[in-house]
Amino acid sequence: METPELNNENGNNEVIVNRMDLSGLKMATDKVRDEIAKIIVGQHQLIDMLIVGLLSDGHILLEGLPGVAKTMTAKLLAKTLNIKFSRVQFTPDLMPSDVIGTSIFNLKNSEFQFKPGPIFANVVLIDEINRAPAKTQAALFECMQEKQVTIDGVTHILPPPFIVLATQNPIEQEGTYRLPEAQLDRFLFKINIGYPSLQEETNLLKKYHLAEGNFDPAVINPVMTGEELAKYRNQVQKVHTEDKLIDYIAKIVHQTRNNKSLYLGASPRATLYTLTAAKAFAAINARDFITPDDIKFVAPYVLHHRVILTPEKEMEGTSPMEIVRQVIETVEVPR
Repeated sequence: METPELNNENGNNEVIVNRMDLSGLKMATDKVRDEIAKIIVGQHQLIDMLIVGLLSDGHILLEGLPGVAKTMTAKLLAKTLNIKFSRVQFTPDLMPSDVIGTSIFNLKNSEFQFKPGPIFANVVLIDEINRAPAKTQAALFECMQEKQVTIDGVTHILPPPFIVLATQNPIEQEGTYRLPEAQLDRFLFKINIGYPSLQEETNLLKKYHLAEGNFDPAVINPVMTGEELAKYRNQVQKVHTEDKLIDYIAKIVHQTRNNKSLYLGASPRATLYTLTAAKAFAAINARDFITPDDIKFVAPYVLHHRVILTPEKEMEGTSPMEIVRQVIETVEVPR
């Protein structure tokens, strides 16, 4: 779906004045886009969704075929932020302690001391998340939802801001484990990354040639601090939303639970995430109010990984995204 054309004018060409100053947020997100564009060609919608995820305080799952720059894009996003970054390569033999940390006996004082794992960072890239077994997947539940780790009865708070960017390959099944629905529900978005267009791939080749085959992430400069991100997230929560748009979001999610093509509808968490994501999408478009177009844009990415098709629809080859888009079209848009 194409990004809707959004502006700050109504049908009478009357300029609408924001009640909240979003110039700092808009400038910061534009800088993030510019930095990532130093290496990534195209993928404008993907980058916008990543920025929306940051501002919404949500985790993001990137799904795509090998070689479409899933990992690279996630790393570059992290480099635009002046906060701590870590990367974990998930494998079938990875243990929960390899991710969240473990208690180690200190011979000097004869006490156990907690050694934090790589999850103790602000941005955590989990590469090929579906390659780890169930017990390692389960270790992420508390981290992603409650932003804390409990080991040996002691709770350790993860450093704010905290966001998980995960990748997975949709076609390679050998040596992989399906993500449980409870974990999928903890991701704000699941974004499918496809192949670039012919023009984008041509531009990519030209940029690669001019760079003499060296796409160095060192050219990316940090343009946002953790404190600034926290301030912008607070602004996003204050974006104005009319009651009729709140009802619109609730009706969309409720409709997924009453659709004959779906065995399982979206959770109440999806309702909350859709609202927050719509606010963030409005904010990066320099508006302090959301519109139905904002909701229609973000809702498919919030919902499609939270629903389960009926066996009949699965056999027909229908995708959850198709059904979700159909559901959205059946709900009357408020005027």
